[in-house]
Amino acid sequence: MKKTILLIALHFVLITFGQKTKDMVEITNKNQEALVEEFVSNCAEKYNYNYNMAEWQSCLDAGLKNDSTAAYLWQQKAMPYFKAKKYEIGMRYIDKAVKFNPERWQSYRAFIKCVFAKTYSAAILDFEDCKKRFGNGYVMDHTYNFYIGLCYLQLNEYAKAEQLFKEYIDDIFKNREGLEHPTALFYFGIAKYEQKKLNEAIIEFDKTLKIYPNFSDVKYYKAICLAKLGKVEEYKVLMKESEQDGRKGYTINEDNTLYETYPYQKKWKD
Repeated sequence: MKKTILLIALHFVLITFGQKTKDMVEITNKNQEALVEEFVSNCAEKYNYNYNMAEWQSCLDAGLKNDSTAAYLWQQKAMPYFKAKKYEIGMRYIDKAVKFNPERWQSYRAFIKCVFAKTYSAAILDFEDCKKRFGNGYVMDHTYNFYIGLCYLQLNEYAKAEQLFKEYIDDIFKNREGLEHPTALFYFGIAKYEQKKLNEAIIEFDKTLKIYPNFSDVKYYKAICLAKLGKVEEYKVLMKESEQDGRKGYTINEDNTLYETYPYQKKWKD
């Protein structure tokens, strides 16, 4: 009888504790939403951080004085530094965001390490940890495995990169109604190109060009493949097209190419 009473009492304690925890989370979320509105929407965003970085940061610092655990405010402190190529400073702040909300911000930090800071081994570690903790999710339009593949490409681990890109391409084709992503196909082709699988690379480049006919970077590397295969006249024609399209801005179609050069992205100089 005593055991039954104790179990019932424990059950109600756990329910009460769980409800209190849930209530505290909701209160914290509401409080932090209010902070975001006051110190981001109605303060920081009144300034252009390209010209008024100090004012932008001051607004966020004021918000963090109210609640130093507000992860979004830490991320907003970090973001303009990454865009200004001040990676080390930005990383100090994004580390804080990850500390207080890893599920939301760890994959973003891993993306920054991959595309911005170009610390590829560190990016792989972050992405692999995200996968273990939260599954193979998406960040900046692609899965964690896509970015791990990109990191392996930059670390000359071409076979690993090829496998990850293949899995990613197969997955989105199967689960997203036959979708084929030109950036993914491009890098799949690059992984083959680096392993001297030139004809296989050309097949992937041709698939990419069916989706994005003016993709200058694809034409550039396809042209190199043709040259290596002794198809000199085809090489000349395609390389000329590549330069023309590149100078018109037909390049890798990712939002952050505005701030960073992506792996294997060809920049045409005057």
